[in-house]
Amino acid sequence: MSLIPSTILTGFLGAGKTTLLNRILREDHGLKIAVIENEFGQENIDNEILVQDRGEQIVEMNNGCICCTVRGDLIVALSALAQQRAAGQIAFDRIIIETTGLANPGPVAQTFFVDEEVGAHYMLDAILTVVDARHAMAQLDEHEEAQRQVGFADRLLISKTDLVDAGQLAALTARLQRINPRAPVSHVDFGRAPIAELLDIKGFNLNDKLEIDPAFLDAEDAHDHGDHGHVHTDACEHDHDHAHAGLASGHHSDDIAAFVFKSARPFDPVRLDEFLGSLVQVFGPRMLRYKGVLLMQGADRKVVFQGVHQMMGTDLGAKWGENEERGSKMVFIGKNLPKDVFIRGLEQCLV
Repeated sequence: MSLIPSTILTGFLGAGKTTLLNRILREDHGLKIAVIENEFGQENIDNEILVQDRGEQIVEMNNGCICCTVRGDLIVALSALAQQRAAGQIAFDRIIIETTGLANPGPVAQTFFVDEEVGAHYMLDAILTVVDARHAMAQLDEHEEAQRQVGFADRLLISKTDLVDAGQLAALTARLQRINPRAPVSHVDFGRAPIAELLDIKGFNLNDKLEIDPAFLDAEDAHDHGDHGHVHTDACEHDHDHAHAGLASGHHSDDIAAFVFKSARPFDPVRLDEFLGSLVQVFGPRMLRYKGVLLMQGADRKVVFQGVHQMMGTDLGAKWGENEERGSKMVFIGKNLPKDVFIRGLEQCLV
């Protein structure tokens, strides 16, 4: 039986998560979606959807969606749902987990990799983060949780864009891209967003042999080259390695930030494995997300490298094209990570 695609929906207090979730649940999409409220608190699905009886866990809606409130262990809830589905007691195609506005998405994401039963039934498709255009700048300044939610995202959805002007929206977008250059940014209008941009986007594939988005560094590279007045020529591209920093800081200093490593030289597999293992041991709690495509010595296939906190995985990707420019590119997103330590260490792992 195929794994159940699962989406984590997060965002700071009042960002519009529940509005978006209600839109998804009420659309005539033909999907049977089970919704888990990770913690029962102030932010709930609308009263007509939420179960009011504290003794009842699950309610099925008219369009086939299921809503269940979870007040305890997420692992227990996911396992129970999978067992009931296997027994034919309930039917659903996918799961959406809505976190509270102050939640760190990291432990929720790790649930899919640390428990064997959950991993046997579910596949984490993506982490979606809703960002309030009107209040996000202040929230990012004041709350590490807001930065973490942005840093963990596979897709960023800016809400309430009608409450800000074009300049404010551009500044917020630039800041989000600075914190997390690998997550596409789009707008959500009163919860309206195409289902294709929310579900089955395969943004989080720790165990999937999918190719990394080839354009995920484009905006950052362009910004770097402009900032430093450096234009790559054919000669310099082949004469040295490139370790690029993230987008240059603006007026806001965020603890959560990203940086990128790129090299045209292949990695020594043994040295790289040892170094990445040591990084995870020392800095794992501060490493929110990391992802990349690696060129390994003697390999004719790309290696896809991904992780969250201490959970790290690699998998074989597609074969390198005959005329394709070969090289490694990795992005690290985390809290106060020592970029120079990462870059120097990775350079020492090159052949």
